[in-house]
Amino acid sequence: MSYSQTPDVFRVEYMLLPKTDVGNRTSRIKLVANVPIKVLKKDVLVVGAEYNQYDYEIPSTLTVQVQEALAKFYVVDLNFGYVLKWNDDWRFIGLVTPRWASNFSIEFDKKDFKINVTAGAFKEKKDIEKPFRLVLGLSYNNTSSVRVPLPFVYYEKRFHKNWSYTLGVPKTGLKYFLKKDHFFQTELILDGYYVNIQNDILLDDNSTSTDVSSTSFLATIGYQHKITKDISVYLMGGHSIIQNGSLRDTDRNSVFILNNKPGLYFRTGIRIGI
Repeated sequence: MSYSQTPDVFRVEYMLLPKTDVGNRTSRIKLVANVPIKVLKKDVLVVGAEYNQYDYEIPSTLTVQVQEALAKFYVVDLNFGYVLKWNDDWRFIGLVTPRWASNFSIEFDKKDFKINVTAGAFKEKKDIEKPFRLVLGLSYNNTSSVRVPLPFVYYEKRFHKNWSYTLGVPKTGLKYFLKKDHFFQTELILDGYYVNIQNDILLDDNSTSTDVSSTSFLATIGYQHKITKDISVYLMGGHSIIQNGSLRDTDRNSVFILNNKPGLYFRTGIRIGI
């Protein structure tokens, strides 16, 4: 699904959630690279990767073991996708994403590995008065508590020379084009992660945590400038509406709340898109 909404050839991004009232602070460095390879004259094979490094600061009231275990964790994806051109309007997409998500305090563990699979179709019209893109499909996420493929819909349309909107999950937004190569945008974003903790954490109440998770629902506003047709820089700022960071056990039950207080949000980066 991330490929359908952010078809990046290359992206470097820095995200910051400043310290909240409960003493948590999170930052993230994201690196994305995808190589589209033309196949059979009209189809495209996509091979790529995404690297996310989280630096996590938690209250000093928790034990040194917990602080050290959660200081850094990583999510690494490999992307293997195929785009089949069915006709001039429709293309079918298949995407397999092996994932390693862990604090990597020791060598690789089999519990670090998950796999996500996405299948769908999209229709795109660019050279018309009101260009649009529609994406329909199913996505299976091995880290989700719902172990069945879930449907998704994504729709983007330029409905006015100065305005466009996006409807979908994890991102819905509105763009205002100030002038050529400059625009402002607002977004509602659903973001999160689910990461294995190597060397499980024993808490003060004798419960054991094997994973850490975070779910955020964010409202943002920002500015983007297109340096060239395909290269752009952006700066976003906003506030979380819902924030839930938890330590979880082997049954995915929450055993300790790390952060449930909304806070500020900032994101900036540079991307090369297609």
